[in-house]
Amino acid sequence: MKLFYKVEDKPPVGASILLALQHMLAAMGAIIAVPLVVGSAIGLPTDQMVILVNAALMVSGVVTIIQCKGVGPVGIRLPVVMGTSFTFVAISISIGLDAGVSGIFGASLVGSMVMIIGSRFMPQIRKLFPPVVSGTVVVLIGLTILPVSVDWFAGGFVGQDGYGELSNLMLGTLVLVVVIVLSQVGKGIISAAAIVIGMIVGYIVAMFMGIVDFSPVHNAAYFALPEIMPFGLSFTVSGIIGMSIAYLVTIMESTGDFLALSDATHTKLTGKKLSKGILCDGIGSALASIFGATPFSSFSQNVGIVSITGVASRHVVAVTGVIMLLAGMFPKLGGIVVTIPSPVLGGAGLVMFAMIISAGIGILSRINFTKRNMLIIAVGVASGMAVTVRPEILASLPDSMQVVMGSGITTGSLVALVLNTVLGINRADEAESAEEKRQALEEQIKECEACNRALEEEEKLARQQEQAELERS
Repeated sequence: MKLFYKVEDKPPVGASILLALQHMLAAMGAIIAVPLVVGSAIGLPTDQMVILVNAALMVSGVVTIIQCKGVGPVGIRLPVVMGTSFTFVAISISIGLDAGVSGIFGASLVGSMVMIIGSRFMPQIRKLFPPVVSGTVVVLIGLTILPVSVDWFAGGFVGQDGYGELSNLMLGTLVLVVVIVLSQVGKGIISAAAIVIGMIVGYIVAMFMGIVDFSPVHNAAYFALPEIMPFGLSFTVSGIIGMSIAYLVTIMESTGDFLALSDATHTKLTGKKLSKGILCDGIGSALASIFGATPFSSFSQNVGIVSITGVASRHVVAVTGVIMLLAGMFPKLGGIVVTIPSPVLGGAGLVMFAMIISAGIGILSRINFTKRNMLIIAVGVASGMAVTVRPEILASLPDSMQVVMGSGITTGSLVALVLNTVLGINRADEAESAEEKRQALEEQIKECEACNRALEEEEKLARQQEQAELERS
């Protein structure tokens, strides 16, 4: 796909803000949802829930800016949106019920060292992800999060009042159609901002339908500042072990997100660059623990936005980080985002998440479809979807194994990695790398030929100058 803005491009300020808004709108719901779910489950009072939400927004903004812009060896310098991760919800609730909210942040702070230390080994880990594995992982990312957008589209979650009602489906369809039409027919900034325009259209229609609840805006404070260790820190061995396992899972998921993003942005993801991204994940999660937010990871849905809009500028997403930081400091801004009805999010989310699947298929299209490669794809995807669709299959496993295998992305990725290592590679399987080497060699030959022609021209010009000087003499 041709990019409208490349990774290093800096759009005008007005365009950057508009394009950044659609990244924020796609991520804000999930960022807020994690602290709300954890806080509600462990019985926190309303004032403490507000602290969790504000901290999540502010730290999300700061870590997003660092991930996009980079600070020394920290930050992948790609258009990555960072936020609170659902991977840590179950373990956070378990620790919170056992050791209180301070236990969550103590375990999170210590556990973040898993990512910080693990980031040093990403160059070696990157070699384990050839296209047959990375394509499988990216497809799984899209498939496993697609049900979330389907629930949004239908009105929230199964069993909720109004779920699947015709009005919800029609509203979601309207947003979906607007996004598709603008991304295909629109020109310039209209096409690039297709998602945010589609959501604005859906939001206006939802207001006329009378389904927008403005109470979150009215109840939110005007201004809030972050607090350092608002809940304190406490440490339990079981909590640290559980959190550490969840961080291992997040390394795998973030690696998949970065692989998908590198493909969408037409950039090469080296092991060194991957290390910088994972290091930012770990440091960001440690920072979140200090300010009272649950651990962080990259957001898959924003990879879909890059794929749809062609806006790969890391500077645009850094602006998203600034907006999220302001939303945390001025809670009424975040309250506006919370009022967006689920079908509006679902209409945009459906195409965003589906585009991640398309990106994975695009990676797989570059491999040779031998029996070996097809087995890796088939069994990897099947394993990941098995635990996603039927999580009950893991009920007899130890709790630690359930945390690891409960993520379809992690399960499918591990299966694909093992199969890729165990199954022998033959000449047909290596056709892609051989073809790449041949193309690179041809390019080098062309460059050498161009250099030789340039040298010949220089020599010819020098001879002509010498001849002219002799004639003048």
